[in-house]
Amino acid sequence: MREEILKAIQEIVGEEHASSAESIIHTHGKDQSDHERHLPDVVVWPENTEQVSQIVKYAAAHQVAITGWGAGSSLEGNSIPVKGGIVINFGRMNKILKVHEGDFQVTVQPGIFYKDMNKSLARHGLFFPPDPGANASIGGMVANNAAGTRTVKYGATRDNVLALEVVLPSGEVIRTGSRSIKQSAGYDLTHLIVGSEGTLGLVTEATLKLSPLPEHFSAVLATFETTEEAANAVYGVIGSGVGPAALELLDSEAIRFMNMRVTDLPEKPTLLMEFHGATAASINAELELVEEICEECGSVRFEAGAGRDERDRLWEGRHALGEILFSVYPESNYMITDVSVPISEFPVLAAYTNGLFDEMDIQGTLFGHAGDGNLHTTTFAPKDDAAKNADLHEFNSRVVQKAIELDGTCTGEHGVGIGKQKYMVYEHGEGAIETMKTVKKMFDPNNIFNPGKVISF
Repeated sequence: MREEILKAIQEIVGEEHASSAESIIHTHGKDQSDHERHLPDVVVWPENTEQVSQIVKYAAAHQVAITGWGAGSSLEGNSIPVKGGIVINFGRMNKILKVHEGDFQVTVQPGIFYKDMNKSLARHGLFFPPDPGANASIGGMVANNAAGTRTVKYGATRDNVLALEVVLPSGEVIRTGSRSIKQSAGYDLTHLIVGSEGTLGLVTEATLKLSPLPEHFSAVLATFETTEEAANAVYGVIGSGVGPAALELLDSEAIRFMNMRVTDLPEKPTLLMEFHGATAASINAELELVEEICEECGSVRFEAGAGRDERDRLWEGRHALGEILFSVYPESNYMITDVSVPISEFPVLAAYTNGLFDEMDIQGTLFGHAGDGNLHTTTFAPKDDAAKNADLHEFNSRVVQKAIELDGTCTGEHGVGIGKQKYMVYEHGEGAIETMKTVKKMFDPNNIFNPGKVISF
């Protein structure tokens, strides 16, 4: 079967652009999550929408599973081909098609990497704000509705997508949305596709909203004695009406790990903030209020006005945290929690989660994009300790359940993928889940697009 699929796909894209070599399929059998590897039968690198359409038509006719692949940086098994079949790697579809400079927009192919795209856009004084940390592909960001450090000011990927070109599970190509900022014509198919994790369609082109590069910025560090004090300061800062471009909470363990490689900070719970403004005076006015709020919440150290080099180093440390953690625990299993709650409930969630580490004697760290209520934990257990690994799952479930009890969600930005499906009914209810299944069946009646993700049937 594998050779039959390979031969058919090579006839569409050329022999050199499809492979079933063991090294290739092994690389495309796992993302950066801890979920089990599943090998595809064939990996293909199309170069245009027509080739994607032809591949999908073949798969539809022969009932072969299709999974899209960007950078493989997803954290919930979103791009693991659990049913084998064909993985479409969009690496050759990586071009900026048009910069609409006067409208602060860009149209790109899905395989372009986020950081590479922003380097090119910087020449126009523009950037795409959602920042997932990893150098994710734009297609992957759209598929997972990726967010990150700057969501509090600029929104997630969904808030910055205007139009899409999409290949449906039948192989039909449609266009959704437009370049108009205001859109009220019909059903919002664009935002139905965004965040659907490749289960409803494959994005082959995206038109994105951009923002001007900030002329003035200030990085801020506020240090606290306890995680609870830092979390209360988050609520105070957001509730005051000031507009941070980023607001990250890092517990003392997170700071300790960052200090191993990049930073040199007091090993205490810390808020890492950034403010953007048209003038230095406008930023300074905000910083005075932020400092006052942090001091009222128990801050023992407040630093603002870091230069570009120091600011870049701080964010380098924050973005390197995951890599550092995995290098410290190379022989351990790990679990990543990704929950989000209304900002008023963030201190409650942070206090609960922080206490759970001690209660369950769990190794790990707490951090997150606190400005939009998003909290992460990364926990570890020895691979040969079954009881401790069971504790990781219990820890994750208890944090998720607490978030949902607080009117939050089981996933703020990593998506449902494989691991979060069991919480979907608890969060949405049976009726909503059945409606989602109806939508999935309407788009993909044969369940060939990324089967086993989001909604299973």
